Amino acid sequence: MRHLARPATAQRVTQVRVIGSEWTKLRSLASTVWCLAATVALVVGVGVGYAALRAARPPADPSTFDSAAVSLAGVQLAPFAIGVLGVLFFTGEYATGSIRVSLAAVPARLPMLWGKAVTFGLTTVVLAVPAVAVAFFAGQSVLSAEHLDTGLGEPGVMRAVFGSAWFLTAVGLLGLGLGALLRNTAAGISALFGLLFAPQLVLGMLPESVADTVYRYLPTPAGAALTSTHPDPDTLGPWTGFGLFCLYTAVVLGLAAWQLRRRDV
Repeated sequence: MRHLARPATAQRVTQVRVIGSEWTKLRSLASTVWCLAATVALVVGVGVGYAALRAARPPADPSTFDSAAVSLAGVQLAPFAIGVLGVLFFTGEYATGSIRVSLAAVPARLPMLWGKAVTFGLTTVVLAVPAVAVAFFAGQSVLSAEHLDTGLGEPGVMRAVFGSAWFLTAVGLLGLGLGALLRNTAAGISALFGLLFAPQLVLGMLPESVADTVYRYLPTPAGAALTSTHPDPDTLGPWTGFGLFCLYTAVVLGLAAWQLRRRDV
């Protein structure tokens, strides 16, 4: 007597399984390797190169010299690469049409967004921490020739080094949120660069009294305050500024979640 095969039991959709799926998607993207490699190259290459430039032209007053900021100068350019990857991680599925399959596999939708955020955030941290550490130590070795170097034990240095990794992670998640919100690569990248850099240009056309007041609350100056060891009177405190940047990111991700729930695709 023939026995009919029992149908396979459908696997329950869990957040852990969604994260595993998103990790598979991320590492299969060609843009992932290029953008992550560009992020490391900018953080390390620019940091060491700028340190060499400053060592060749020592400051007149070494007491005002921010050695950590010099070796971490590449962190100011790396958002171009990591932010673009964040956008592509979501808009790539809309470009290929695979977003329909993803949403069919995860009907609740929001676990997919949170899965992408967790996957991308962890990937960025794992990459950024060693990148900023290499940039810092390599830059300090260059600056030591002119006795301009500093150590991790100095006030604010460890916070600036590892805070740079957190800043890059937040920028990447901001790009991810914009990609999810706008669903278009060109629009997402334009919005990311506009949000990070355009407000500073606009402030240059406003009265100085207004510009000085508003500047500290802009996304980039607020988030980048965490990466500097010397306090700047024109910016918020390191953790306050970074908290504000995280709030900007959370608002964008919240809007993306709201849109994802209410749209058909």
